Amino acid sequence: MTSSSTGRRHDARGRRVLITGASGTIGRTLGERLTRSGARVVGLDLRPGGDEPFPVIACDVTDDARTAAAVEEALDVLGGLDVLVNNAGVGGPAPAEFAPGTEVRRQLELNLLGTWRVTAACVDALVAARGRVVMVTSRMAVMQLPLAAAYGASKRAMVAYADALRLELGTHVSVSCVYPSAVRSPIHDSTKAAGLSLEGMSVYEPLDGVVDALVRTALARRPRRDVATTRRGAVEFFLARHLPALTDRVVARTLAARARSGVFDGAELAAGVVERHRSGT
Repeated sequence: MTSSSTGRRHDARGRRVLITGASGTIGRTLGERLTRSGARVVGLDLRPGGDEPFPVIACDVTDDARTAAAVEEALDVLGGLDVLVNNAGVGGPAPAEFAPGTEVRRQLELNLLGTWRVTAACVDALVAARGRVVMVTSRMAVMQLPLAAAYGASKRAMVAYADALRLELGTHVSVSCVYPSAVRSPIHDSTKAAGLSLEGMSVYEPLDGVVDALVRTALARRPRRDVATTRRGAVEFFLARHLPALTDRVVARTLAARARSGVFDGAELAAGVVERHRSGT
C-alpha cells in the first residue's frame, strides 16, 4: 500500500483495488481509469469480457462458496487490498403493488447480499491495510421511482448495510456511498422491454462524471460519507433526505402525467397505475 499523496488524493500508483461488476459499463471504465493511473486493479464479474485491460475473475456473487473463492484469488493476485468498489448490480421491472417474485429476489440477492458477501470476504484485508469501501448505490436509494421497487429497496438496503459497516469498521476502514442517477447501460434493457422505461422521470448523466466521482472517492485522503455525482444530484439528495414529502409530490406528479399520456399503454405491469390515474381524472 502506498502512503504518498498528491493534493487531496492518495497517489493511485500501487494501490490495490478490487472492483465488482468489472466488465460492465461503469466497472470497466473505472478499472481502466485506475489502471492507467498506476493502480493495481482486479475485477470480479459473472461474465468477464476477456478484453479488459486488467484481470477479471469469473464470480457469481450470489453464491457463498464461489464468492469466497474468487475474493481469495483476487487478494492473492493483489497481495492485499486498499480499496473495494462494490459496483455489481442489476435492475429490472418490479412494481411495488405485486407480490415479490423471481425478479425481486434476483435484485435483492445480487445488489444487497452480493455486496454483503464480497465485503465480508474482504474485511480482514481491508482492516490490515486500513483501507476503504466504496459503494456504488443509486439516487433511488434516497428518492424512489415507481415501477422499480426492488431496485430502490435493494439500493436503500445497501446504504443501510454501509452504515452498519462504517460503525463496526470505522476505526480502521472508511466506507463511502456514491449516488449516481441513471447511466445509459444494458442494466435498463429489461425495464424498457417491459414497457416501463423511466425516460423523463430520471435524468441520465454522463458516464465520465460518475467515474470521476468514484475515482475521487476511492483516492480521497479524507473520503466523504455520501457522494453525489452531479450538482443536480446533490440537490436531489438534499431534498430527498430533508424534504421527502416534497420529492414524493414531484415524482408522483411526473408519474401521473406520463401515465395519462399513454407512455405505459400496453405495459402489463403498469396497467394498474394507468387505470388508477385515468379513473382519477
